[in-house]
Amino acid sequence: MGSTDSADGHDVAPEAWSGVHRGPLRAGEWVRLTDSKGRRHNICLEPGKRFFSNRGHFDHDELIGREEGFTVASSAGGEYLVFRPLLSEFVVSMPRGAAVVYPKDAAQIVAMADIFPGAHVVEAGVGSGALTCSLLRAVGPHGRVSSYERREEFADVARQNVDQFFSAPDGSSHPAWHLTIGDLAEELPHLAGPVDRVILDMLAPWDCLDAAAGALRPGGIVCAYVATTTQLSRFVETTRAHGGFTEPAVWESLVRDWHVEGLAVRPGHKMIGHTAFLVTARRMAPGERPPLKKRRPAPGAYGPDYTGPRPPDLPPQVLEEEFDS
Repeated sequence: MGSTDSADGHDVAPEAWSGVHRGPLRAGEWVRLTDSKGRRHNICLEPGKRFFSNRGHFDHDELIGREEGFTVASSAGGEYLVFRPLLSEFVVSMPRGAAVVYPKDAAQIVAMADIFPGAHVVEAGVGSGALTCSLLRAVGPHGRVSSYERREEFADVARQNVDQFFSAPDGSSHPAWHLTIGDLAEELPHLAGPVDRVILDMLAPWDCLDAAAGALRPGGIVCAYVATTTQLSRFVETTRAHGGFTEPAVWESLVRDWHVEGLAVRPGHKMIGHTAFLVTARRMAPGERPPLKKRRPAPGAYGPDYTGPRPPDLPPQVLEEEFDS
């Protein structure tokens, strides 16, 4: 690692644990190659090693020592753009044990759950480590991310990915990261001290809501990442019925790129559509409940076919009208 002086373009200070490097490409670093058709390859630079593709080959030594942002030609005339991978690029191409949280959702979680430097964030489950990388970068080396994963094989993949992104020395990992194999609902009550944020990326996050409420400090945020409308409904209504959180905020984000070429300006043919719903709610102080929301649900919303949790402030006449209809 080079000087910590950012003004002269030397490397980022290692104690920042940013996962970012500056300056000439070094042996042991990962780079991202992009060909003229947009196909991408991630390679780890090793002296004496050679990269092969259907467009020929070139030596890693041709890349080592150069500043990123250049084009290298293969033996058969193929051209490849060479950059260090961004975090958003790394997570969509890294090895996977479980599905990853896509960058568009990770960015929303960091922003809308207000992840800040020095925060103590609880994450369950860890998946392949994609969201973990964003959380660790947001809390910094003086914060803490406590991740819980039931499946050891997923945890192993996540550990390798996180350590690779942050260039952790052999035998060590990010100093702010604590990975536990186990069930969050069982393990969280044993965690010392209150936490600032709880992120639930799991099949049944409502099962962990009581544990999250017990761990969160007043004003803390619970955030759930769920894929289906049935999961969404169950978690939101469980949060309402709990009474110790504010009214849940629910949304999803859709990303559409655009084609821009002279007068041909139009939406792209592909887009990153639905990946998951996000839900956030803030923890009330002990013994406090949010003001009763003046609500009049849509007809049938909590009728005889609905079997889930019911909001504690649901007007009795609504139930009577639904059952009488």
